[in-house]
This record gives sequence, C-alpha cells and structure tokens, in this order.
Amino acid sequence: MDTDSSRRKRICFLLKVRQDRLEEYKLRHQAVWPGMRAALRDSGWHNYSLFLREDGLLVGYLETDDFEAAQERMARTEVNARWQAEMAQFFEDLDGRPDEGMRPLPEVFHLD
Repeated sequence: MDTDSSRRKRICFLLKVRQDRLEEYKLRHQAVWPGMRAALRDSGWHNYSLFLREDGLLVGYLETDDFEAAQERMARTEVNARWQAEMAQFFEDLDGRPDEGMRPLPEVFHLD
C-alpha cells in the first residue's frame, strides 16, 4: 500500500446518530476493537476521524488513495461485518449498514 500522503484523497461524509444513543455511541468509539483499527489501516483508511454534534450529526473524515477500493477491502473483513452489525442500531435514516450509508461530500475548498 502506498503511504505517500500527497496522493491521498480527502473524504468527508455525514451520518445521523440517534439522539437517545449519543452517549453510548461515544463510549463505543472510546474502545474501538484493535482488530477493527487494524483492518481500517490495512484497508487504506488514513487520518480517519469522526466528529459528533450535540444533535447527532456525525461528520466523518478520512484520507485514502481510493475510497471505493478501501470500502470494498473493509467490506471483505469479518471484523467489519461484526462492527457494522453492532453500530447499525445507533443511526437514523439508514438503509443497511452504516458503512454502506457513507456518501462522500464534494470538496469545494482546501488549504494546506
């Protein structure tokens, strides 16, 4: 896997966490399974962050060479299937798994 950060694309996506599950969602992300962390890294997810607003708006940001390929690699891992099954209950307006609901926003400005 190429680790040259100059070739990476910046990806941002939005999801909505259920208001009544915000605190538990935060707690779950303080203890992300080591296998899930490793799978993300091994699948090409870099500089990955989640930001959560008080109303449940979740903003995700990551850098990767190829977002679709990184998603496909994650989808093939057993740990991701388990994580997505557990996390699905936390989201509003979601058809399927949370990782399938990530739709990148178009970037309109960037400053290094």
